[in-house]
Amino acid sequence: MNRAIRHVWMAAVAIFAVLLLALTSIMFFQQRSLAADPWNTRTLYEQFGRDRGPILAGGDEIAYSVPADGDYAYQREYRNAEAYAPLTGYFSPVYGSTGLENAMGEQLSGNSDSQFYDRVMSTLSGDQPSGASVEMTVDPELQELAYNLLAGKKGSIVAIEPDTGRILAMASSPSYDPNALSSHDSAGVIEAAQRLNSDEAQPMTNRAISGDLYAPGSTFKIIDTVAALESGDYDTDTEIPNPQNLELPGTSTTLPNYVGGNCTQRTEADLEFALNNSCNTPFAQIAMDLGQDKIRETAENFGYGQELDIPLSVTPSTFPSDLDDASLAMSAIGQYDVRSTPLQVAMTSAAIANDGVLMRPQLVQEVRSSDLSVIDSFQAEQMQRSTSTDVADTVTDLMVSSVDNGIANGAAVPGYSVAGKTGTAEIGSSGTNDSWFTGFAPADDPQVAIAVVYDDVAVGESSSAVSNGQQMFEAVLNG
Repeated sequence: MNRAIRHVWMAAVAIFAVLLLALTSIMFFQQRSLAADPWNTRTLYEQFGRDRGPILAGGDEIAYSVPADGDYAYQREYRNAEAYAPLTGYFSPVYGSTGLENAMGEQLSGNSDSQFYDRVMSTLSGDQPSGASVEMTVDPELQELAYNLLAGKKGSIVAIEPDTGRILAMASSPSYDPNALSSHDSAGVIEAAQRLNSDEAQPMTNRAISGDLYAPGSTFKIIDTVAALESGDYDTDTEIPNPQNLELPGTSTTLPNYVGGNCTQRTEADLEFALNNSCNTPFAQIAMDLGQDKIRETAENFGYGQELDIPLSVTPSTFPSDLDDASLAMSAIGQYDVRSTPLQVAMTSAAIANDGVLMRPQLVQEVRSSDLSVIDSFQAEQMQRSTSTDVADTVTDLMVSSVDNGIANGAAVPGYSVAGKTGTAEIGSSGTNDSWFTGFAPADDPQVAIAVVYDDVAVGESSSAVSNGQQMFEAVLNG
């Protein structure tokens, strides 16, 4: 009898131990994953029953919560929705969250560690807990201008403050209305999502930082120029072969020179002439002379290949590996398998503008609790030194000459010195291109660095990237 009782007692202890371990695992180790489970309806009711904090630009609420009827106490609404959708994302009871709604979700909902005291005080006082507000770094006027300049075409515009890394504008087109996805009408939300996801133009992709990325075209020649100057094998007086067609080693293919400028006027070119007229063959020759490791290292010094959160997740830009000379020559003019985000191209110009120092780009200026006390605020942070001050100064002079005397002249702003570089990337056999412009102004005291890209435009329309870059400069300099 005692033996049977002992066995029962041991079994009961084992059961309680298993239950205690399971409870500990659920409470301490699985808490976050269970809370994030889309089938956890209790979490949904908690999230949408809470007054979520607003997302602001220039002090104006862009995304905010309003009281709602039905199962959930609050619904998210968006103002100037399409211009900001790539930044704010959406907060949906059906599909969850994207953009800043996701990246800053804990702060907006009031669940971050820094808001623990606020949650305790709300519990003690019986008040409805409120989330924190998130102020973006973007300038509302510049953001609206950037979106309007895209004028319904496919493309992106990014503007950065070079000496701080603040993102002043980040527009992507086409865009979408996140109000259609934040609605509490589930059937309507699902219909809207299906329509957006089936759209070949991919309106929910933030082209500035994600998607399939772009071939940067001749904007990559800024990287080549830095690599050439850093090597010590080239200076501004070095004469480089400038044939109309360059035979690519190991192939029967030739790389043609750019025909839109004055490249045919010289059989040899210095860096200024080559950059002014965006001549292909000198930069291809530079890359083959220096080797792929030097070009790749220089690209990485400007941010290529690096993971980045702003706090939106940025797809890393890439420079290919294991290149033969022919592929390296094509990569040097921003073609082949080189891929870049518009943010990365703007970062390259920003680093040149900031004496060779790349600042970490940031989209969030400040986070404030519901009582307006500051929880977190922007601090400028050096990401890395991309090149020396001397090289950056020389490249600045070359980019200024490209605007004053070269094919980037459409970016000139009267009364100011502007640095710029155009780019054209062929995208298949359709006869269309991705059209680029990047640069900064004023060149002697930079306030803004920008990148503009248009997808799939006819060759005759490629100048629109330059002219719209000029309008962005004007808005900052004369605003």
